[in-house]
Amino acid sequence: MTNSATPFLATLLALGLAAPAAARQQEGPPASQHATVSQTVNRTVITIAYDRPVARGRKLFGEDGIVVSGALWTPGANRATTLEFSTDVTVVGQAVPAGRYSLWTIPRDSAWTVILNRTWDSHHAIYPGEAGEVLRAAIETTTGAHMETLALYFPVVGPGSTTLHVHWGETVLPIRIEVPR
Repeated sequence: MTNSATPFLATLLALGLAAPAAARQQEGPPASQHATVSQTVNRTVITIAYDRPVARGRKLFGEDGIVVSGALWTPGANRATTLEFSTDVTVVGQAVPAGRYSLWTIPRDSAWTVILNRTWDSHHAIYPGEAGEVLRAAIETTTGAHMETLALYFPVVGPGSTTLHVHWGETVLPIRIEVPR
């Protein structure tokens, strides 16, 4: 090895050792952990993928909340929340073909608008547009025990239907899904 190569190799070696240390300093759990939920109803598989924001004492809904009343919101963080159906289903009384969709809402005081959009691979702050909508429906919210971290789950599952709950804070949005028998 020549003397001119030595500083070059020393620099490469130092960069190689420093990079993992810098990466370790930035590692750690993300503020909104990723989650997937899957539920089989009859022969239909429903799969949800989303990132779970945490309340951390903040006001969640309303004009001065994290989620502004009357504004589009995908229930989650980082990426748009996705909902996938393995067969054609009926969501809130409307036919929805099998496939993967992004889930969006427009929260209001008691009734929220729920939207499924064909464009599922989207950032959480960029709505893909009305042209891709396959469903838009109003749903009355209910209340439940405080949920610190956003949760999407199926508390009721029957042979031909289920209810998906979008639950954060004390707000619960029940989304009725019917499947073929």
